[in-house]
Amino acid sequence: MDTIASLFSFITTPVSWVIVQFHTVYGAIFGPDTGWAWGLSIVSLVILIRICLIPLFVKQIKATRAMQTLQPEMKKIQERYKNDKQRQSEEMMKLYKESGTNPLSSCLPILAQSPFFFALYHVLNGIASGQTIGVINDQLLESARKAHIFGAPLAAKFKDSADTIHALGASVADVRVVTVIMIVLMSASQFYTQRQLMTKNVDTTVKTPFMQQQKMLMYVFPIMFAVFGINFPVGVLVYWLTTNVWTMGQQMYVIHNNPTPGSKAQAAYLERLTKHVTTHGKVRRRSEKTIVKAIVAKGRDRNESERKFINALTKAGLAAAADGTVAKSESQTVVQAEDGTTTTAVARRQQPKRQSKAQRQSGPKQPGDAPATTSLEKSEEPRDDKPAAPKQPEKPGSGTRSKAQSGQRKGGPQRPKSPSKK
Repeated sequence: MDTIASLFSFITTPVSWVIVQFHTVYGAIFGPDTGWAWGLSIVSLVILIRICLIPLFVKQIKATRAMQTLQPEMKKIQERYKNDKQRQSEEMMKLYKESGTNPLSSCLPILAQSPFFFALYHVLNGIASGQTIGVINDQLLESARKAHIFGAPLAAKFKDSADTIHALGASVADVRVVTVIMIVLMSASQFYTQRQLMTKNVDTTVKTPFMQQQKMLMYVFPIMFAVFGINFPVGVLVYWLTTNVWTMGQQMYVIHNNPTPGSKAQAAYLERLTKHVTTHGKVRRRSEKTIVKAIVAKGRDRNESERKFINALTKAGLAAAADGTVAKSESQTVVQAEDGTTTTAVARRQQPKRQSKAQRQSGPKQPGDAPATTSLEKSEEPRDDKPAAPKQPEKPGSGTRSKAQSGQRKGGPQRPKSPSKK
């Protein structure tokens, strides 16, 4: 660990300078030699670093979701080229390039803060060995060696010998109890953060190897923190516990306000959004408009929670627009009762009146035309323009069949009749 920390010695001066500036502020409040002044300086260093890493955290979220989306395609490539690893890698890189996804983006926050972590370890290790480092002079070194957090010196480790711990003015029991509690809290916060991500913010409709990998990391990371934690000074444990708590709170905020599509967190979020929109008739924040806009753009590809959200808006007489806003539907009408109260109702499409068979056979009526009569209807008014022709007697055996029905042709040579059977 000391060898790795020495590789980042170039950043120890900026890190030590930031700690000294915070120590000047907190030392005026709690006293320069107290553990509160030095401990809060380390916590403030973490908060400052994590604020600067927020853009990288946003990229991490986008990269993680993009990787989840690409998992089905990646699985197909692995099955198609399972015997050709080189072609498999080429197709994977081609898929990443076409989708604009970088697998390393999900590791950016950890990679970006690792130099600060090792630089802080280098500074605290110098304090433990009584060496000035960075901008920490002899006076600040002596003040830091006197600082204790719940009885444990900042530079003490779990595996330090009794002589080393006594030289720092503490007991072995105090150091080991404090370090064990902090290691347990550090591992528990890491486990809870990863478990919250897997149980609430993962698309449950897609089963991919990526989910199995994340589930494995949920147990691997806490074990790694427990193993390596016994080699960290108390001040480094304060740093890592603070960054884990920050990550946990940041993750909870993202899950609550910008969940992954198809996850349980999205179902809960859309349920809350439905209650608000149906009550107030509008969307509050820009982030909500972005989510509604994405749901509208999906069309028929919406998941079950998104379809429920759109159906709930329709039942309430509202409609989601393409820009993410929500307004009253155009088919909504206002009905006023006799007592003066008004209620809203959604106008239904009026179905055309069903016509009888005779009306359908007569065809559409033109303006000004007289009503058509069918062969089944008798005209009550006699026609004055022309006298009615005398009715010709029907031939025996013809019945009511017409000439067309009896097989006779209209004009031209007639087909001979077949002799009747007697």
